[in-house]
Amino acid sequence: MFDNLKNIGQMMKMASEAKAKAAEMQAELEKKIVEGEAGAGAVRVTMNGRGRVLRVDLDTNLLAGMTAGGDDKTMVEELIAAAVNDAGAKVQTLMQEEMSKLTGGMDLGGLQDMLGQNP
Repeated sequence: MFDNLKNIGQMMKMASEAKAKAAEMQAELEKKIVEGEAGAGAVRVTMNGRGRVLRVDLDTNLLAGMTAGGDDKTMVEELIAAAVNDAGAKVQTLMQEEMSKLTGGMDLGGLQDMLGQNP
């Protein structure tokens, strides 16, 4: 009976350590920067490692070439969406790499839920 209590205590300690490491990883991801682009760099989106959009840059040539018609507006909107998706994919890759470092390469599916980064 006491062995079970000891095991539960060890499990709780391990869970607490994992939670602390996860919080540390989140803080590190907050500092990391990724950049996505579309239209051969005409649109660039900068995100932090947690997926927060920090900046959207539109090339001046792209803006200068726009006309009053709706086609240009639609094209720019599509380029922005593509750049955001590109940056988001890079954030996911970064998070997986950091998760792998944290877990020593083991697949711990529930850890992503604990981090609030469930894809």
